Amino acid sequence: MSTLQAEASTEGKKEKAARFPIIDTDVHERMVSIEDLLPYIKEPFLSYMKHWTGWGELKYTHPIGGSRLDSLLPNGNVPGSDYGVLKEQLLDKYDIDYAILTGLFYPATMEAQFELAAELASAYNEWYVRNWLEKDDRFLGSIHVAPQMPETAVREIEKWGDHPKMVQVLLPIGTAPLGDPYYHKIYEAAERKNLVIGMHQGNSVTTGFGQPRYYVEWHTILSQAFMGMAVNLILNGVFDKYPGTRVAMIEGGFTWVPSLMWRMDHNYKSLRSEVPWVKRLPSEYIKEHFRFSTQPIEDPNPQHMLRMVEMMESDELLMFSTDYPHWDFDSPTRSLPTTFSAELKRKIFYDNAKNFYRLPDSPKAAR
Repeated sequence: MSTLQAEASTEGKKEKAARFPIIDTDVHERMVSIEDLLPYIKEPFLSYMKHWTGWGELKYTHPIGGSRLDSLLPNGNVPGSDYGVLKEQLLDKYDIDYAILTGLFYPATMEAQFELAAELASAYNEWYVRNWLEKDDRFLGSIHVAPQMPETAVREIEKWGDHPKMVQVLLPIGTAPLGDPYYHKIYEAAERKNLVIGMHQGNSVTTGFGQPRYYVEWHTILSQAFMGMAVNLILNGVFDKYPGTRVAMIEGGFTWVPSLMWRMDHNYKSLRSEVPWVKRLPSEYIKEHFRFSTQPIEDPNPQHMLRMVEMMESDELLMFSTDYPHWDFDSPTRSLPTTFSAELKRKIFYDNAKNFYRLPDSPKAAR
């Protein structure tokens, strides 16, 4: 019997009764419409907005609706746009200690008009700090940037990096290889400001063969983009150049992590002469510099899930997330397997995120 399995078997009854402090690492606050940003947009970009057609969150019509049914408000607001509802359905219901806001408006993935993308990211930061971040002590923030123009991204990091509630720079994954040296000044700025890099699925994520035909295809193989980005960051030397860089992989799954570590290590041993700046086995970078949000958590045999954590060779890599208010929301009361010990659950629900984001202890965490 493995160590983790032994812990689970001896603590079974205690697990059922245990209550844990919770850090939710993926909560999507929303705008009602693009008009919310207009007061924060300068010319000439404000004039552009007269002709705004926008872009979809996805390139699909969602077959069952993109959000929880109880978040569809009768007053017509979009899910995630009402603080009172979010507070009731998430923060208070599950006694959340901290909720890291990740938005759902990502100019970072625009494939043209990069100056406009930078202006929209800047306007979004202004809007959501005033309308969300300052409304609740439990909210923590993500700085939205346009990596298409790294110098503008650095300016946003400089502007907001010392805000006491900002904990990460959000770099949604689209089609750009963000480990490329072109983007390295973003990591330098984030490291200097002691901010995590948050990589979330973006509006234009594609697979190895482009855009899938069906939403179910896209959602099933979305983790391809996260695997590719992890390899890209490591082998382009981001962590050797900026050793304080920390990357949170958000809403990309995690059961692929062990096989990726094995495959990268295997290839590195034979081909490392091509990337001499990479000084250690790739798996070591993953265990030191990466963390992975739990949602969307697969639901296999609970013993298999426990084994998956063992194969990661660390109980510090997973951080809990609900993905509120989306259709595949993971409840804190139901999402983690019963095979996980109380100690492991405590780490996933709270300790791992607290340590990775270097947060002060929540007043409730000592309970």
